[in-house]
Amino acid sequence: MRWLAKNVATILLTALLGGLAGATLVRFAPGFGVDERELDMRLNPSSVEALRQTNGQHENLLAFYAHYLGRMLHGDLGYSSALQRPISDLLPERLPDTLKSVGLGLLLGWSLGLTLAVAVVMSRAVSLDFFATLVAGLLLCLPAAVLAILFFLARAPGRLVIGLIIFPKVFRYARNLLLHSSKQPHVLTAKAKGLSDARVFLYHILPSAGPQLLALAGVSLGVAFGAAIPIEVLCDFPGIGQLAWKAALARDLPVLVSITILVAAVTQLTNAASDLAIAACSRERV
Repeated sequence: MRWLAKNVATILLTALLGGLAGATLVRFAPGFGVDERELDMRLNPSSVEALRQTNGQHENLLAFYAHYLGRMLHGDLGYSSALQRPISDLLPERLPDTLKSVGLGLLLGWSLGLTLAVAVVMSRAVSLDFFATLVAGLLLCLPAAVLAILFFLARAPGRLVIGLIIFPKVFRYARNLLLHSSKQPHVLTAKAKGLSDARVFLYHILPSAGPQLLALAGVSLGVAFGAAIPIEVLCDFPGIGQLAWKAALARDLPVLVSITILVAAVTQLTNAASDLAIAACSRERV
């Protein structure tokens, strides 16, 4: 119960601080409070004044955030001035598309990265290790936006970009971790007894590296969410990333705060789940 209470408090505090930090960055960003609709010559002075009063409600950052949190407790996330829709309708509408992109990207990245890392460790082939490390290094050097543009120009499925972003991180970490585990005394003893390579890997190397791989799984989910924003924008996917981009261009503070809190909460939940899985694995090994 103490562990649960501590993690729940951490998740809530991180999400709230993340929302406040996001609101602060937007509030003090250049161009905040300027609405291009004021330049519309068809609007009369009273309409322009109404727009200015609406934008002026967000001038006091602390008052806005306190009011936002009060409404959030009642299930009201506010209204998007840019899209002219309630935020509580926008997030459930766009979240499934982002979850689909993130899920496919994680599946592809982990499948490629872990499979290649296992192949390198088990085969001990220098050429394969060199080639895989070279490809992973090249992908690490390319920003997500550049990969998305290349896929867009090649008319390739844009959701695969997240997999190529996750792959090098999984491969490099898993390769080093599995190599380190394969040199442990109990693994060398198992090999000396004549056990097959597959048995040594499944019963001695993989259990030793399992907790760290679970921790990496939680981190990779946050990386995938972050990569989804430029990918959805450039590939025109109607997900959370595209919504965040449109809200940022319009300085739509309620939308950006809601998305920041959502991403912070998801990241903390996955980290907490990874910690729980690591603790469970450690107890089983003991």
